[in-house]
Amino acid sequence: MIDTLHRVMLVGNPNVGKSTIFNALTGSDQPVGNWSGKTVDSAVGYMNYNKMTFEITDLPGLYSVGAGSPDEIKASENILFGKRDVLVIVVSAGSLERSLSFVLKILELYSKAILCLNMSDEAEKSVFISSKELSRQLGIPVVCTSAKKKKNLDSLKETISELFEGKIKCSYKKTALPFFAEYIISEISSELDIHENQKRIAAMILADETGSAVMSGRIKRTNRLESVLQRCYSLIKQNGEDFSDTVDSVLQKRADEIYRLCVSRKNRKSKSLSADRILTSRIFGIPIMLLLLGLVFYITIVGANYPSELLSALFDNIRVLLNDGIMKLSLPQWVGGLFIDGIFSTLSTVVSVMLPPMAIFFPLFSFLENLGYLPRVAFNLDRCFHFAGTGGKQALTMMMGFGCNACGVTGCRIIENDNERRIAIVTNSFSPCNGRFPAILALISAFFTAGVSPFFKTALSGVILAAVIIISIFVSVLVSGILSRTILKNNEGSFFMELPPYRVPQVGKILSDSLLHKTPAILLRAVIVAAPAGALLWLISNIFINDKSILICITEFLDPFARVMGLDGVMLTAFIFGFPANEIVIPIAMTVYSEINGSVCNDLSSLAGSGMTQVNALCAIAFFVMHFPCSTTCITIYKETKSLGWTLFSIALPTVCGILCCMLIRLLSGLF
Repeated sequence: MIDTLHRVMLVGNPNVGKSTIFNALTGSDQPVGNWSGKTVDSAVGYMNYNKMTFEITDLPGLYSVGAGSPDEIKASENILFGKRDVLVIVVSAGSLERSLSFVLKILELYSKAILCLNMSDEAEKSVFISSKELSRQLGIPVVCTSAKKKKNLDSLKETISELFEGKIKCSYKKTALPFFAEYIISEISSELDIHENQKRIAAMILADETGSAVMSGRIKRTNRLESVLQRCYSLIKQNGEDFSDTVDSVLQKRADEIYRLCVSRKNRKSKSLSADRILTSRIFGIPIMLLLLGLVFYITIVGANYPSELLSALFDNIRVLLNDGIMKLSLPQWVGGLFIDGIFSTLSTVVSVMLPPMAIFFPLFSFLENLGYLPRVAFNLDRCFHFAGTGGKQALTMMMGFGCNACGVTGCRIIENDNERRIAIVTNSFSPCNGRFPAILALISAFFTAGVSPFFKTALSGVILAAVIIISIFVSVLVSGILSRTILKNNEGSFFMELPPYRVPQVGKILSDSLLHKTPAILLRAVIVAAPAGALLWLISNIFINDKSILICITEFLDPFARVMGLDGVMLTAFIFGFPANEIVIPIAMTVYSEINGSVCNDLSSLAGSGMTQVNALCAIAFFVMHFPCSTTCITIYKETKSLGWTLFSIALPTVCGILCCMLIRLLSGLF
C-alpha cells in the first residue's frame, strides 16, 4: 500500500502558511500561527484526489538548504534525502522578491516542483504578479492561493494531480555558475556515491568549508573524497571568494531578473510598516507592549471573578447533594471521605479556580498571535536578550513558554547555536505558563487586593500580575546573561525573523480553538492529575503514625526549611505534589489546609484565612515564577537535549533561583 502512494513535500520559508495548506489538503489539525517557529518537526498526512492517494509531508520552515538550526537541518535532510515525488514550494506572494533565490536553490536540487504563491490576496494590495510569466521563467507550474480563506486550493490539488499524471511537464533550466564554481562542483560530485539528482546541491553544500550537519551520516566520507575536498578548499581560498557567497550571488542575480519580468509594484503605502514604526520603535515599543499585556491581564481578572464564584457555589451545592447521597446509601464513612473530601474537593477547586482565567486568557493570547503582534514583542525584546548574549529567537521561545513551557522548549529548535539553544531551554521555565497564571492570580486576589473596591481591585491585580511578568522576563534575561558568560559561553548569532503582516484575527476560529480545544485539553490534564492527587492526599491525611497523619508528618518535616524560604510546610508540600501539573498546586494547598484546620477551604477567602500571610503569599508567587518545571516539560527537555544532566540542570537552576529569591523576600520583609 505504501509503495502506491504519491509523495508530496511542502517546503518553504517560515511563516508562509505551509501548515495551513497542509491542514487544508489533508484535513489535519497541525498547529498554525502568525509567527515563525510554530512548526519545528515534520508532519505527515494523506489526501485523496482524482482516485489517487497522496502522502503530504509538511516540513519546518527554512531560509537556506544545508545550514541553520536543528529544525532547518531536519528540513534540509528531508529535501535532500527524503522520499518525495513532487515538491510544493510555498512562498509568501508579498515576499516573492526575497524568496525567489531560495526557490531557485530548491529547483537546482529537484525541478519536479510546483510554486505556490500563498497569501496572494494580501500581495495584490501592493504588487501585481504575472503567474503565467513566472511559470514560463521558472519552467514549473505556479498556483496563487490564499490558504487562510481556502481560495484556489482545489487548483493546487488539480495541479499536483496533473503533474503526477504527466499532463504538466517541468522544464527548469539549471543556473550557469562561474567556471571556477562549476569546476569545484564537478570535482566534488564525481566522488559522491548518491543519486545523480542530489549530487549538485550536495556538492554546493560540501564546498563550504564550514560544512553542514545536514551531510552528517548521509555522505560516505572516503579518503579520496576528503582529499578532493581539501584540494577544493585550498583552491577556494586562493580564489579569494567565499564559495557560498559566489553561488548565492549568481542565483540572486537571476532571481532579480525574473522578478523584474514578472512583478510590478502598486504605489500603496504598507499599513504594517506604518504601524511598526510605532509598535517596534525604541521609544514606544516596550511601553505599548507592557500596556497591552496589562490590558490582557485586566480583562482576564475582571472576567474570571464572577464565573469562579458561581462555580464555587455550584460545587458547594453538589457537595451537599453528594453527602446526602452517601448517607442515604449507608455507605462506609471512608467512601465519602475518599470520593468527596478527597477527589471531589480537589477536582472542584481545580475547575472553579483554574477554568475561568484559562477560558479568558487563551482567546486573548491567541488574538494577539493571530493579529501578528507577538513577533513584535520578540523583536522589542531582542535588544534585551542581545545584551544577555543571546538573541531575539530566545524571546520567541519565551513567548511560547507563556502558553506552555513544554511547547517553548520544543520551539527552541529554531535556535541555531547549540549553547544559545541550551540557554533558552534551561531558562524557559522562568516564563509562567498557563498552568501558573491562574495560581498566581489566585494568590494576588486572596492576599493583595482583598477589601479593595471592585474597580480598583481589578486594576491593582492587573498591575501586580504585569509586574510579575516583567520580573520573570528580567530574571530570564539576567540568568541567560550569566550562563552565556560562564558555563555556556556563547558567540551570539544574528536574529533573522521576518515580521509577518498584521491580519484581522479570525475571532470564530480563535474562540473555537481556545474554548473547545486548548482550554478543555489543559483542564482535562489537570483533572486527570488532580483526581489521584486528591485521593492520595486524603489517604495520607487519614493514615496515622504515632497519632499523626502522614500528611501532617510531611508538612512538619518540610516546615522548617519552608519557613526559611518564607513559605510554610503546606505550600511547599503542595509544590512538590504539584510536580505533575502546575494547575493543581493551589487546589492541593487548599485541600491540605482543609485537612489540617478541620474546615473546608474551597475558595480564595478561606485560603487567606488559613494561616498564610502576605509575605508567605509573595514568596509563593516568586516560587511559582521560579521553580522546577512540571513533569511534561521535564520529559520534553530530556527529549530535546537527549541528556539527563541538562534535564537535571534545568530542574535545579530555576529551583535554586526560586529558593534564593524567596529567602531574600523573607529577609527584606523583616527589615521593614
